[in-house]
Amino acid sequence: MRTGAAAGAAAGLQATPIFAERASATDWVALGNSGVKVTRLAFGTGTHNGRVQQQLGQQEFTRLVRYAYERGIRFFETAEQYGPSQQMLGTALKGLPRDSYRLMTKVTTSDAPDPLKKLDELRKNCDTEYYDIMLLHGQRTSDWVKNTRRWQDAILEAQSQKTILARGASVHGLPALRQVPGCEWLQVAMIRMNHEGVHMDNETDSWNAPGDVKEVVAHVHEAHAAGMGVISMKLVGEGTFADRSDRQKSMRFAFRHAGIDCATVGYKSAAEIDEAIDNMNQALV
Repeated sequence: MRTGAAAGAAAGLQATPIFAERASATDWVALGNSGVKVTRLAFGTGTHNGRVQQQLGQQEFTRLVRYAYERGIRFFETAEQYGPSQQMLGTALKGLPRDSYRLMTKVTTSDAPDPLKKLDELRKNCDTEYYDIMLLHGQRTSDWVKNTRRWQDAILEAQSQKTILARGASVHGLPALRQVPGCEWLQVAMIRMNHEGVHMDNETDSWNAPGDVKEVVAHVHEAHAAGMGVISMKLVGEGTFADRSDRQKSMRFAFRHAGIDCATVGYKSAAEIDEAIDNMNQALV
């Protein structure tokens, strides 16, 4: 009996891996039910509205993008609002296999007479045949879902033409964020997140007022429950977290507590890329 019990225990041990596969910043992860997978860490081009990346100049920026790519970051994001950052990113990615990376942009929901024409213009800005993700940029009011219907319809049309693969919105302020979980049109939500609430969502969308971290986290969980993918920004407080320990805490909080799917960080050096990868890897342990 003792022999049989020992054999059974040994069989049970063999059936269960002793070491689980460790998650990392460069893993490919699904964004909810959108059908799109991205690397957990993204390369952002909008630090201070893109000025930080633009000041590098095209040659240095291209070198930085290629460094991130070689390190395993294969998710790149920009926005119409970032101006020349779009063209710079398209130039930096030129020649790389298009199916080897994911590309996201954000459209300004203005009064432009032809939203489809604007979406096509954004595609040309990055010199790409399609965007993996298109977001409605910076929605700030409680009625944004109703007010952006024509942009939503245009993106749906572009999806039918395969020039956009997944759709979503980035939101600023609690009134706008509260609409996210119940919006059936959304596949992806971009939400500001850090442990201190720096430049995060508050009642008035004030840039310098503390964000309501507890409520923001609650809405992230609700969005996930609705099948959305969640991308987070502002993990380093738009560069205000001077101590690495704060940047590490923010990353841990975002993944362990808030449960985001992936995060975008803006870089200006290879050292910042290395640190972001390391910080995220530690947060995922």
